[in-house]
Amino acid sequence: MSADILWTVPEAVAATGGTVTGDWSITGVSIDSRSCAAGDLFIAISGPNMDGHDYVADALSRGCGAAVVSRLPDGVADDAPLLLVDDTQAAMKNLGAAARGRASARVLAVTGSVGKTGTKEALFKVLNSQTRAHCSERSFNNRWGVPLSLARMPQDTTFGIFELGMSHPGEIRELTNLIRPHVAIITTVQAAHLENFNSVQDIAYAKAEIFEGVENGGTAILNRDNEHFEMLRMAAQEAGVGNVISFGVHGQADARALDIALHSDCSCVSAEICGQAITYKVGIPGRHWVLNSLGVLATVKAVGADLGLAGLHLAELVAPEGRGSKSTVTLPDGSFSLIDESYNANPTSMQAALETLGLSGVGTRGRRIAILGDMLELGDDSTKFHQDLGPQIIDAGIDVVFTAGPNMASLNKALPPSLRGGHAEDAQQLLELVIKSVRPGDAVMVKGSFGSRMGSVVEALEKMSDLQPPFAAEG
Repeated sequence: MSADILWTVPEAVAATGGTVTGDWSITGVSIDSRSCAAGDLFIAISGPNMDGHDYVADALSRGCGAAVVSRLPDGVADDAPLLLVDDTQAAMKNLGAAARGRASARVLAVTGSVGKTGTKEALFKVLNSQTRAHCSERSFNNRWGVPLSLARMPQDTTFGIFELGMSHPGEIRELTNLIRPHVAIITTVQAAHLENFNSVQDIAYAKAEIFEGVENGGTAILNRDNEHFEMLRMAAQEAGVGNVISFGVHGQADARALDIALHSDCSCVSAEICGQAITYKVGIPGRHWVLNSLGVLATVKAVGADLGLAGLHLAELVAPEGRGSKSTVTLPDGSFSLIDESYNANPTSMQAALETLGLSGVGTRGRRIAILGDMLELGDDSTKFHQDLGPQIIDAGIDVVFTAGPNMASLNKALPPSLRGGHAEDAQQLLELVIKSVRPGDAVMVKGSFGSRMGSVVEALEKMSDLQPPFAAEG
């Protein structure tokens, strides 16, 4: 069966104001020639490090239906299927705006210092089980990812779910005005990208920009446990948001957890969601996932979807790659569990990851091992944020800590000697220490900011499954 048509030539021309060669129809949109699928519209984005026009020929050879360009690329025939525009970035944004304008979907926008990708994925899981939903892939949450995700939204979508990220003031304002959400969710406000802000309160103000794009009569979903709740609530009301729903364990939260049982592989929750009682399981362990699930269910209630079905599907959640995904690494004499938290880190997400590691089961001689890389973009208080992890590590019951990076050196020095597994200047230099240390029965968690490249540690640990014991010498 052929894929549904996403964009026809007349629609693409009307959206972008471009001129076209050839007659084509599109079933997808891409800005990466390496992942282009047959029928995709490849948009040749020009970035600071590369020019997408250099990859148009490759994209078309892979079966792309057409390409959006601002000039005729090298190696491309004059009659190739192209959409010629003045600015390819602007064209992608215009395609996104056109997709938003033609769809009758209820649009949900998610932001927050932590938890936005997991919340977005959970919303997609529970809503797509009931009707046709669409969401942004992975962490496509910036000035490239958001319009791309919008441009990919089919016209008959019932719920469109989009993640909005930021590292500077003003970025969310641009994105929310493009998306024009009916529901805006802020998971929490914490110290993240702090070097670009004077305070965490300034981060809260920047997150509150999301309300500026909310459609008339829209809804804000806010974390009642967060210290910036009142400011965010007032900002939502001042922006004309008609309804504010709070979530958390706070006694006055509209979506409130009444009882939480944390386990090594899941959590069981009794809650009241806007007056409706519900008991459900979250398929990913950790208190932070429980709190985000309350925001998810508050959103489900706000959009009129089935709360009971949503609760059932929360049990099927799987942590996104790099954000708590689990695997088992098999060794010749046993295995150890590996928790991949390597995508990013800030003080709040680090605390949550350490608590989750503390819940993990271990074997008879197993240990709970934390392998930590630098938390970046924390500004002048970076050293303190890293040292403050020490008491959290002890409270979580972590047995061994390996650290990498100049910021984590301060944590290594602050830890009791019995917990120090080793320190290295960077992730690559830490590999040998870590590989020599892990043993069957261990529970190992790897976390750090993306720039600390802790993903290389995860890859090295995963490859230990491929290592075979040496053959005995004959003789």
